[in-house]
Amino acid sequence: MNSFNIVILSAILVICIAAAEDVVDPCCSFPCQNQGVCMSVNSHKDFTCDCTGLEYYGQTCETPIVSRRIKNWLRPSLTTMHKVYTGWPWLWKLVNNVPFLHRAAMRYVYLSRGAAIQSPPRFNSGHDYITTQSHFNTSYYARSLPPVPQHCPTPMGVAGHGELPDIDELAERFFKRKEFIAEPHGTNILFAYYAQHFSHQFFRTDRARGPAFTKGNDGVDVSHIYGLDQGTQDALRSFQLGKMKVRIDEDGQQFPPLLRDAPSVHMIYPPHTPQEEQVALGHALFSMQPGLFVMATVWLREHNRICDVLAVEHPDWDDERLYQTAKLIVLAQNLKITIEEYVQHLSQYKVKLSYDPELLRDEPQFQFSNRIHVEFAHLYHWHPMAPEAITLGNNTYTLEQMSFSTKTVAKHGFASFVQAIATQPAGALRHQNHGPMLLDQFKDVVRQGRQLRLQSFNNYRQLFGMPKYTSFMELTGGDVDLSRQLDKLYGDIDALEFYPGMLLEKSDSSVTPFTMVNIGGPYAIKGMMANPISSPHYWKPSTFGGPVGFDIVKSTTIKDLFCRNMKPGECGHIAFHLPTTEGQSQQQQSNSVETSSSGPSGIVLEPSPVPNYSTLPGDNHSSLMGSQTFSPPAGMTSTPHYATNYRRALTVDDLDFIECQPPSAAQWSSRHHAANNNYCRLREAHPI
Repeated sequence: MNSFNIVILSAILVICIAAAEDVVDPCCSFPCQNQGVCMSVNSHKDFTCDCTGLEYYGQTCETPIVSRRIKNWLRPSLTTMHKVYTGWPWLWKLVNNVPFLHRAAMRYVYLSRGAAIQSPPRFNSGHDYITTQSHFNTSYYARSLPPVPQHCPTPMGVAGHGELPDIDELAERFFKRKEFIAEPHGTNILFAYYAQHFSHQFFRTDRARGPAFTKGNDGVDVSHIYGLDQGTQDALRSFQLGKMKVRIDEDGQQFPPLLRDAPSVHMIYPPHTPQEEQVALGHALFSMQPGLFVMATVWLREHNRICDVLAVEHPDWDDERLYQTAKLIVLAQNLKITIEEYVQHLSQYKVKLSYDPELLRDEPQFQFSNRIHVEFAHLYHWHPMAPEAITLGNNTYTLEQMSFSTKTVAKHGFASFVQAIATQPAGALRHQNHGPMLLDQFKDVVRQGRQLRLQSFNNYRQLFGMPKYTSFMELTGGDVDLSRQLDKLYGDIDALEFYPGMLLEKSDSSVTPFTMVNIGGPYAIKGMMANPISSPHYWKPSTFGGPVGFDIVKSTTIKDLFCRNMKPGECGHIAFHLPTTEGQSQQQQSNSVETSSSGPSGIVLEPSPVPNYSTLPGDNHSSLMGSQTFSPPAGMTSTPHYATNYRRALTVDDLDFIECQPPSAAQWSSRHHAANNNYCRLREAHPI
C-alpha cells in the first residue's frame, strides 16, 4: 500500500470518527411526551418512546386513545382550575357550607394532587434510567425526572449554550435584594419561621455524601421537635410522666433545656457562646434564629401539656406510653395546622382546605407511601421570605444580630416576640429579593441543581401538566428588559434552570408563583395525606389515647397552639397573615423595614454573657431565663457538638456542610478577637 492510499484511508477514518462524534443522542432533546420513556437505538441514530400503560401512542406518545381524549376534553387545565380555586368566592361560599359538596371538593384535591406524584418513584440521581435503587435505596432523595444524560451537548440536553450562566453573575443581577419587597398577600414572619421549622424535618440533605442524598425519613415524622436519631430523642426526654426536658423561668414558663443538660444532642454554636446560652433542640441548627427557638418552645410546651391531659385520662399509663401517644397527637396536629392554615394561606384558595383522612378511607387508588423528592427540596428554598430585620418595642434587630442567640426572646419576652413576628411582613417569593445574608444560599441551591443535572424548568412544567413557556417574555409576564437579559444569558427558554425559573416567573394569585404552587402542592399534599397517621389503620381515637386525644387533634389551630401555651392575657394576633383589623399600624404593613445596627433605635447583640435573670440556689452559672433542669438518663454519654464562627450567618441548609478545627489558645484568649477568627469553614459537597 503506497503512501497516497494511506493518506486517503487516514482521512476517511478521521471523517468517520468526527461524524460519529457529531451524532447527538436524540433522547437529549427529550422527545417523548406524556411520561413516555425515551430509548436511543442504532448507536444514537434514532429513538423509540415506550408508551406502555400511558393511554397515549405514536412515535412520541403524543396521540391519546379515545377515552383519554374524552377525559382531556372534559378536564379543565391547571390554569383554569387555579383561577377557580383562587377566585369565584360565591361558588366556594356555597361549597364550603354544604358538607357533601365540601367533602367532594376536598376528595378531589387529595386525589388529583396525589396522582401527580409517582409512587413508587422511578428515578434517583444515581442513574438516568430506572434501577432497583430507585425504590430500595432510600439514602437517595427520589426524583420525578431523571438527570440530564452526561453525554448530551448542553447542560439541559440540546437547548441553550454549552455552559450555564456564571452563578455569581446570575445571583447578583437577578436575585440580590436591592430593597425589601414585602409579600403582597399579607404573609407574616411567623409563616416564614413555621415553614422553615416544619419543612426541615424531612429536608435533611446529607452534605457529606452530596446533594443527592438524604438523612431524613421521607415524611412528616416530627423529628424537628423530638430529634432524628434515638440518642437525641432520649437526651431531650425527662423520662418522667412522658414529658420532654424543660427549663422553668421565674414566671413558671417552660423553655427547652440547655445543651449541658442534654449532652448527647448535636447542636451548632459559635465557639464563644457561653454554655448558659446553648440550647438543646430537635434540629442541630434550629439554634440559628430565635424564631426557630420559639417554634421549638411552643411544641415542647404542647407536648408536655398533652401528657398532663393523657395522665388524667389514663392514670395507669407509664412514661413510655404517655410520651409515644403525645408524640402521635403532636404529629397529627402538625398535619392539621399545615394543611388547614399554612397551605390555605400559601395557596390563597377559596375552598376551605381541611385535614380529613376519612375522605380517603374508601379510595384504593391512593397509596399510603411517600418519598421526599430532590426537586421538592430545591423548590422549598424560600429565603426571599426572610425579612431584613425584626422590630421589638423600640429596638430593631437584623437577622445577623439575632443569629445563634435567644437574647431577643429573653429581653422582650416570649409573648412579645411571637406578637412581633405575627404582625410584621415576610418577603415576597420572587427574584431580586434574596437578602445579603442569604444570597449565598441561592448560589448553593443552583450549584447543587447543576451537580444533580436537574432537567429544565420547562420540562418540569410539562411533567406536572402545564404547557411549556415559549419565551422569556411569557415567563416574566412581559418584562422586556428582564426577558432580554435572560435570553442572552441562557440562549433558550428550554435551557432555564429549575430553581431560578421558579423565582423568575411572574407573580400570581397565590403566595408562590404559579408553577411553584402547582409542583409543590402535589408533593406536599401527597406527603401529608400518605403519612401513616392518615391511613385507616391509624386514624381512629385509640391511636391518640381515646376521644380526648382525638378531639385535641381535630380542634387544634395555630392560634390555639400558642394561646394555650402562653400566660393568660398574653395571646394577641396569631395567624399566618398580618392583622387586618382597623387601626393597624401602617408601618407594620409597609413594604420596607428600616433596620439599625447600632445607635439609640437598635442594639448590637455582642457575643457576651446575658444578664443573670435568675440563679437557682447552688448554681454557679447564669441562665438565659433561669433554669430547672433534669439530668440525662443513666448511661447517656456526651458527644461532641461542633461550633462555628463562620463570617456569614449559617442556616439549616449548612448542616453537616461545616468542618471545624479547635481554636488555638490565642484565639480563646480574647472574646473580642475571637469574633474575627474563623474556626470553621463551609466545605464543598462531595460530587455524586
